[in-house]
Amino acid sequence: MDFPGLSGRLALVRDQIAHHQGLGGWAHPVRIVAVTKTHGPPAVRAALAAGLSDVGENRVQEALAKQEQLAGVPVKWHLIGPLQRNKARHAAGRFALIHSVDRADLATELDRRMAPDARQAVLVEVNCSGEAQKGGVVPAELPILLESMRRLPRLEVRGLMTMAALTDDERLQRKAFAELRTLRDRMQSEGHLLPELSMGMSGDFPVAVEEGATMVRLGTLLFGERPQ
Repeated sequence: MDFPGLSGRLALVRDQIAHHQGLGGWAHPVRIVAVTKTHGPPAVRAALAAGLSDVGENRVQEALAKQEQLAGVPVKWHLIGPLQRNKARHAAGRFALIHSVDRADLATELDRRMAPDARQAVLVEVNCSGEAQKGGVVPAELPILLESMRRLPRLEVRGLMTMAALTDDERLQRKAFAELRTLRDRMQSEGHLLPELSMGMSGDFPVAVEEGATMVRLGTLLFGERPQ
């Protein structure tokens, strides 16, 4: 069996989510996106067998290759990594959710590449850590981006996504996640419907859950270290 112990690890994760939701005072469902990047198709099948139907990939081409190999396997594909505008034509319509839309030209290109009667669900990535190397719109420019995306008929903005700094300092993690939640709440008060908060990975998901995450992206915690 590929990835022995996955079901047990997943059960522990679910228990942790419930515990940390209680600490944060939340009761909404939290979706686990199984991050299978650099793992082969067996990781996707193992995730599905363990009860996870949401699968996250970082790179468009790797994801599309797996989709071809796993045609007919009933999983929801998420693109969680950065998306370049010149790859938008490959990504549009191929993912249940794209987490990393962070600028108007990318949003416009995704909208242009969709079939006239179809819609692409997306999240807007926000840089809440302040790190120059990370993607994401800066918080101050989020309102402008959301307003511009309102005019794109073939995009459905479902919420926001962020990544905290790679640190063990829970104060820094919490600051980033709390800022995303605060931004979401403010944007909703201005008329934007943003139910999803995609935040938290293997090293920091408990804090993200305490701050209101509706979706966590877990790879190493479920599947072990990625192949080099």
